[in-house]
Amino acid sequence: MTLERLGKQFVMDFEKKISEETIDKINGCEYDMVWICDLGSAYMSRFVRNGVVVTDHHVPDPLWRRGQTFLDGFLSSYQMNPHLYGRSGSFEVCGAGMTYLLSKTIDPKNVDLAYLAVIGAIGDFQDDRYSRLVSYNRIILGDAEKAGDISTGYGLRYFGRETRPVLQFLQYGNEPRVEGITDDRDGCMDLLYKYDIKLTAEDGRRNTWVDLDPGDRAVLADELMSRLTNDEDRKALMGEIYTVNRYEVHSGLNDSKEFATILNSCGRYDDAVTGERICMGDVDALKDAERNRSDHRKNISTSLAYVKENHLLRRLKHVQYFDAGTEIRETVVGIVAGMVLNSGEADTGMPIVAFAVADDGVKVSARASRSLTDRGLDLSQIMKDAAASVGGMGGGHSVAAGATIPEGKEESFLEEVDKLVAAQLCG
Repeated sequence: MTLERLGKQFVMDFEKKISEETIDKINGCEYDMVWICDLGSAYMSRFVRNGVVVTDHHVPDPLWRRGQTFLDGFLSSYQMNPHLYGRSGSFEVCGAGMTYLLSKTIDPKNVDLAYLAVIGAIGDFQDDRYSRLVSYNRIILGDAEKAGDISTGYGLRYFGRETRPVLQFLQYGNEPRVEGITDDRDGCMDLLYKYDIKLTAEDGRRNTWVDLDPGDRAVLADELMSRLTNDEDRKALMGEIYTVNRYEVHSGLNDSKEFATILNSCGRYDDAVTGERICMGDVDALKDAERNRSDHRKNISTSLAYVKENHLLRRLKHVQYFDAGTEIRETVVGIVAGMVLNSGEADTGMPIVAFAVADDGVKVSARASRSLTDRGLDLSQIMKDAAASVGGMGGGHSVAAGATIPEGKEESFLEEVDKLVAAQLCG
């Protein structure tokens, strides 16, 4: 939208990750400029052409020049990345946020795009650490609020406030898990009957969380809060929620988490163009996105069940892992890894690594709890170093990272990961 408003001619290309093929495509591109969003920082030294513009939040390539951003011309390549200024790309600002900040610098009128950067931050779980957006994300949120596009409220932070029936909203809410509620349908039913909560509206439609009376929502939230035993879980349960005022309730786009999930499902099922159309305001694209969202829900559910039912989770001394082979799509294995980590069956005191077969080798996704990163764990560096040791490529964030490695190197890779985790956490 920034380029359209500038009257620039451009083509758009969607890439899942930076690979050798992608690097060659960028270096050989005939266009004057290549603007890379949410990718590229880790490979800046590999780009040998001028005119590469990177707006990213992943850990930068240490071989590239650091400490400055070049905005005075397009004769050389440059990047905008929070890490270059001592900021975290995990929770202070994301790739969408850095892209918005450049857009706003180009033209202050582009503040009407701030809400998209908020959606990007929510999609990257950047509000999880403090149950609210902070730092640069807070500034961007302020822009979106001033533009009238986002409203900030306070409440239960589970996913599906507007689209899940209230029973499922409580049953499948697992960050944090609540004893007697999470994954416990009977427990949820007992709670709802206890307070005479209506599951259906007068027209027969099943009530969602936002359909309930505010008093009923408060009572249920208090009940859930009373069942939690530590302050960290209490802080995670309640916090800020962000509403996208441009869209109606129950549309799937009015709640920021649901909006982000729709975009996520489009990208993960090779239909990024539909996600682009939605971001551009094409509401008709929602019909196409609904298919992606439905497939996404089914795949996540069956994938999680596959890991549990086949007892795939294994442990080394400092890391736990599972190998999904071809049974789980490489585009969702990271989500599944995160869900397994928070399922109650995994040990949150160690990171989790997941493998899935991809077209160009084996996709690796790693996730860790915030408590581990607070102790010094950096999965980005671990994935990068461990992947390099077996001839692969990796990177990401301290709390969530990934890699692509050659087939057959999984065991050697895990051994290296185990050593690196021990070195970071145990000294």
